[in-house]
Amino acid sequence: MVAETEDELPEDDELYEHHRIVVDKGQSLLRIDRFLMDRLQNATRTKIQAAIDVESVQVNGKITKASYKIKPADVITVSLPHPPRDTDIKPENIPLTIVFEDDDLLVLNKPAGMVVHPAHGNWDGTLVNALVYHFQNLPTSRNGDIRPGLVHRIDKDTSGLMVIAKTEYAMTHLARQFFDHSIERTYNALVWGQPEPADGTITGYIGRSVRDRKVQVIYDDEAKGKWSVTHYKTLEALRYVTLVQCNLETGRTHQIRAHMKHIGHPLFNDAMYGGDRILRGNPVGSYKAFVENAFKLLPRQALHAKSLGFIHPRSRQWLQFDSDLPDDFQATLSKWKNLIANAQ
Repeated sequence: MVAETEDELPEDDELYEHHRIVVDKGQSLLRIDRFLMDRLQNATRTKIQAAIDVESVQVNGKITKASYKIKPADVITVSLPHPPRDTDIKPENIPLTIVFEDDDLLVLNKPAGMVVHPAHGNWDGTLVNALVYHFQNLPTSRNGDIRPGLVHRIDKDTSGLMVIAKTEYAMTHLARQFFDHSIERTYNALVWGQPEPADGTITGYIGRSVRDRKVQVIYDDEAKGKWSVTHYKTLEALRYVTLVQCNLETGRTHQIRAHMKHIGHPLFNDAMYGGDRILRGNPVGSYKAFVENAFKLLPRQALHAKSLGFIHPRSRQWLQFDSDLPDDFQATLSKWKNLIANAQ
């Protein structure tokens, strides 16, 4: 089987598995944690108890306790991080920009150009290589791969904030929040043109293009994709381009990139979605040279995961983090501002 590329990694809500078990009529009374250990492959008692603590285990539609004794015909539903397989990952001393850390988790600011997970063509220099060097005994998830601490991902050429779980309990709790779409994620994007309306919501079933499986497109047919929702807001209109804020309600692959393309406003310099050519303004003379220089200044899609908010797994307090735009993004934005100011 060919290893996944960065653009083929699972979506946020695919990082765990879901089980539905109907207890046999002849089943004797047994604690639910012990029962699940026997029924679920690779599920340790610690992982099961963590799932129970964060209400990811229900009996007959109601949350339960580890001491509950199952009865015949009980219907048990369970959400757990996917079990790992044995895969060697080379630890690498790659610096990480950590903005918060405690015993349960850390929040880091991923630079553009860093692949999140080793895969075909990117076995070294990834975020995971760095994590296994700097941290020991990180929990793992995702069936068929080791993904230490990962409960979500962002694309290689997207910069910004990520949360990493340091314990099984934190991983289970955070995975549940991503599944419930209760995580707050705000991105800043520079897009071609000026969206109309200036603020809005983009929805649709997102799935792979039949022409290019690396590209995601929006369908009207639910059989062709997964439901996706992005809320966007104009922050600054600069005639030819616009700085927008995007809030994710779902976490699909390339969601913002595909959604903005779908409404006719691809991200600036997003080669995969057609934003790496002049889409607004007359592509000649000094303006053409200006845009080409801006492409060189920001040699990637103009997308940054700016803020991140979630409930801390242990304290149950809401944590909110914000980050500055990286230098290449900020420099390009300033360049566009200066162009518009000098044209007035």
